[in-house]
Amino acid sequence: MPRVLELFAKRNLVPSKWHSAVVGAAGDELQIDIQMTGLAPEQGEYIAQCLRQIMPVACVLTTVKAVEPDERRYDRIA
Repeated sequence: MPRVLELFAKRNLVPSKWHSAVVGAAGDELQIDIQMTGLAPEQGEYIAQCLRQIMPVACVLTTVKAVEPDERRYDRIA
């Protein structure tokens, strides 16, 4: 979790939502849901690529949600 948060901290970004839970049959997996408001899709995709390089991150999913016309919100699940 600290390595994930570090990617945001070194860019002076504070996620608008952070939820993490221990999951898996053996309780040996960590699921993190991070949402960022006002993040450009290109910057979000770059952060997602950095997250994918962290061992042992298994999957990074990204979505871009329209909040209001001409305004975008970038959500990430790691």
